[in-house]
Amino acid sequence: MKRRDFLKKSAVAGAGAALTLNFDGLQAALNSNAMVVQAAPHIVAVMGGEPVQLLNRALEELGGIGVFVKKGQKVVIKPNIGWDRVPERAGNTNPLIVSELVKKCLAAGASKVTVFDNTCDTMEKCYAASGIADAVKAAGGVIVPGNEEKYYKEVELPQGVTLKKAKIHEALLDADVWFNVPVLKHHGGTKFTCAMKNYMGIVWDRRAFHSNDLQQCIADVCTWSKKPVLNIVDAYRIVHQNGPQGRSEADVTTVKSLIASTDIVAADTAALRMYNQVKPLTLEEASHIGKGEALKLGTTKLDNLDIRRIQL
Repeated sequence: MKRRDFLKKSAVAGAGAALTLNFDGLQAALNSNAMVVQAAPHIVAVMGGEPVQLLNRALEELGGIGVFVKKGQKVVIKPNIGWDRVPERAGNTNPLIVSELVKKCLAAGASKVTVFDNTCDTMEKCYAASGIADAVKAAGGVIVPGNEEKYYKEVELPQGVTLKKAKIHEALLDADVWFNVPVLKHHGGTKFTCAMKNYMGIVWDRRAFHSNDLQQCIADVCTWSKKPVLNIVDAYRIVHQNGPQGRSEADVTTVKSLIASTDIVAADTAALRMYNQVKPLTLEEASHIGKGEALKLGTTKLDNLDIRRIQL
């Protein structure tokens, strides 16, 4: 039976900017003709709720956390914790989403849930200001440092075009499964940061990215053989300008949305189309997405996918 969740227009107030997100336009942009399927959708887009509601509904639509986490597995959750910013500034993944995901994984029988990031600002300040360190500990997870080279080990990237190797955090090397949980934001260099660019927080030697072809290197590191079991895009609040950390509350728009997909290229493409409802941006500008498709990491062709849209 064809599933259609028609989205209604909703005004979305920025924390200092009056911007409107046109959900009808977003629906048309994502794909107005969802495929007739009984299996889990390729993409779930949930809108209009609070962070925990958004995550729980997305996981429900995908078949539950048990689809992704089995009893006894070691799990890593990789949010964006790169900046010394409070949650209201949207520079990092919403701590409520991270906390709820930790709880879900433990309830599914995970033996351990680890969270980390290779931060841009001072690690201790980022972990504290973001609210993520406290949220992870309260939920029963373990937050570990990512600020020293000793935590990283080199892996080969044979499919990479420019980047042929990278040093990956040991927590990921040791994990059975991991979740990629970025926040959707503007970025000065790549124009857009989401699931693919969130990989830059799992590596140590990211200066190599900037000194070469940044967009290609982002695609290259995503070819690493251990893929996330799910990409969960936090779009509750987004930095729509002056990213990736924003300069003031005027740079933040509250969208109250979340996108989830096992296809990292499709997740970023859908997130880009959502972002376009706030600020126009093309796939050509965020070229790492297309480069990821060229490396067969996923598809930008959303018309061929089952996209389940949920308005809470």
